[in-house]
Amino acid sequence: MKKSNNISALMIVFNESKHIEDAINNIDFADEIIVIDSFSTDGTFEKLQKLKHVKVIQREFKNFADQRNFAISQATKDWILFIDADERITEKLKQELNSEINTSNDIIAYMFKRKYFFKQKRIRFCGFQTDTTYRLFKKGFFKYDETKIVHEMPIIDGKSKILKNDMLHYCFDSAAHYKSKMEHYASLKALELFKKGKKPNAFHFYIRPLYKFLVNYIFRLGFLDGVEGLQICYLSAYGVYYRYKELEKLSS
Repeated sequence: MKKSNNISALMIVFNESKHIEDAINNIDFADEIIVIDSFSTDGTFEKLQKLKHVKVIQREFKNFADQRNFAISQATKDWILFIDADERITEKLKQELNSEINTSNDIIAYMFKRKYFFKQKRIRFCGFQTDTTYRLFKKGFFKYDETKIVHEMPIIDGKSKILKNDMLHYCFDSAAHYKSKMEHYASLKALELFKKGKKPNAFHFYIRPLYKFLVNYIFRLGFLDGVEGLQICYLSAYGVYYRYKELEKLSS
């Protein structure tokens, strides 16, 4: 695919040695590639240093919104494409996004639909069937709300649109990998709640995790994803429980 000469591709990473080379190759159509590494310890940084067409900056991780906004500040092109190391842009999506940004319209941000994979198996339910995320936007019209330090919320100055083609998300290699991610996100969410003065109670420890499991496994049809669906729904509920246990620690 011909470069647009208009896209800065950005990534924030930590210990993504398994994915990093494929992820960089996947976005080689961008005019510039910038990676913000949070002092990886698994060889990710060393692999990135060997890629001469990639600008690598090491920066301490504070939270996702802060790190993403810093990455945006480093971009020099008109359009910014954010991608995580475990995401892949299909050829059809590349063609669609390139067509969009080279078409005269008033859209300044685009959402991507994602197909999830768990241990290389496509996950069709568990609440993932409606997942979309902002991944392409015009510089100067988009930033992340830094009061939301996990599950970042965008602040958009203009119109947005959902693209037709899907991004692939190889999000979890194993149940242990998923659990570690849930714990990381839960710890950040607990800090966010603590800063707002929230305190946990029995409802948060028992009812909210159960509700999370039932919604994803029953109402969002997680049971149709088999054993993997059960694992995902259980660990999502565990993440809610872990969030409030961490909040309890902060509050004590």
